[in-house]
Amino acid sequence: MLWVRFFLTKNKDIMYDLIIIGSGPAGYVSAIRAGQLGLKTAIIEKNVIGGMCLNWGCIPSKAIMESAKLYQRISKDAARFGVEGIDKKALTFNWNKAVKRSDGIVKKLTTGVSFLLKKNGVEIIEGVAEIVSADKVSVNNRTLETKNIMIATGSKSPGIENDVEGLVIEPKELFKERELPQNIVVTGETPVAIELAQAFRMTGRNVTLLVPGDSVLPFADKFIVDTILAKLKKDRIKVAYNKPLLSTKGIYSDGKITIDGEEFACDVIVNATRRKAILPPSRIDFATDENGYLSVDENMQTSVEGVYAVGDVNGLSYYAHIGSAEGMHVVNHIKGIKQKLDLKKYPMNMYTVPEAAQIGFTEEEAKAEGYDYKVSEFPMSANGKALTEGQLEGFVRIISDKKYGEVLGVQIVASNATDMIAEAAAYMELEATVYDVAQTVHAHPTISEVFMEAGFEAVDKAIHK
Repeated sequence: MLWVRFFLTKNKDIMYDLIIIGSGPAGYVSAIRAGQLGLKTAIIEKNVIGGMCLNWGCIPSKAIMESAKLYQRISKDAARFGVEGIDKKALTFNWNKAVKRSDGIVKKLTTGVSFLLKKNGVEIIEGVAEIVSADKVSVNNRTLETKNIMIATGSKSPGIENDVEGLVIEPKELFKERELPQNIVVTGETPVAIELAQAFRMTGRNVTLLVPGDSVLPFADKFIVDTILAKLKKDRIKVAYNKPLLSTKGIYSDGKITIDGEEFACDVIVNATRRKAILPPSRIDFATDENGYLSVDENMQTSVEGVYAVGDVNGLSYYAHIGSAEGMHVVNHIKGIKQKLDLKKYPMNMYTVPEAAQIGFTEEEAKAEGYDYKVSEFPMSANGKALTEGQLEGFVRIISDKKYGEVLGVQIVASNATDMIAEAAAYMELEATVYDVAQTVHAHPTISEVFMEAGFEAVDKAIHK
């Protein structure tokens, strides 16, 4: 009798304030925020906590990139920095050990996320969620009632079909122990594609980047694109445009693939093409855009009231931190906290070599919007700290309004651009001017002094115009 009473209590219907489908950065950050604000929250995950980003995307790829960069610096720069006794012929890159290091980092982070979810009272449910209605979600043969639903199911790369030769490695399978072959083809146009191409090249592999269209780094400022392409050329990474790789059928022979009559050495193909939305099973229809992403309004609400979509699944951005920001905005909106979500004030990071980052308007966008603007620039090669580190590639560019000097956009190419862009984000959030940038005292010697120098250049242009 007591057992029956316990069973009924355990399975009694619970009304949730918010059910989140997907536990990547968009989902888990939102869940933690919801728990902190006192919302009864559940997060449903069919695979592993942390989603693509923590488990087989952002984190492992950056860990491997750091291993490759260290190998490159030791092999190329050690003697120049006064470090002698290294036998370059004996120096090798061990992919499997780099992967094991990456695995340790992933485990630490995913464990930490699980702890934070539980600490903030978020119920974690393993299983495949189906949206039954605007206020009901089914999982594991249970129907959960909720006031709000958040879809944070992310995205996946379109598969390459007919891979009878077993050439293709999908992103989810990449960071595993394996023998790394000599000739690697990466297909894609995103920052991830370029990052992987560079990482493989830094380990001594021959790399070809097959671009589906006629350009790389979508949404990036042309100045950044040109700089990174010049770096790829310098590093002897072959870039071939208008080479969509939808199938491997009939194109592979004798260690080469042939596309449009052009041959490329190929032992393996890494699929890093632009990702497509993963839509959860649903008994109700949602409006989508022409590319299959869920359509949302300014508060990330879908065409169905009370159902929101954040992160990759809405197609507004493919960056984890923006997905997290969208999710927190939704939670605040549910709680009645009013704020504006301005995606132009969120940074775009590219973990290339050197790194690249931007925020706000690109020069092309500022021109298209009709701004009367000016561009001030300062090179890393003139910065004292960059000289001591031997990291001379890159620049900081500030686009500002001529009339008031307001910072409209910033582009950075530098060894640590993805960290430096946070300063630009603060300037833009506060609607700072180039005069504010110039008057901000930066410690010396630091890389960040390039902001002050670029600010001074802009002020000097304004004074002597």
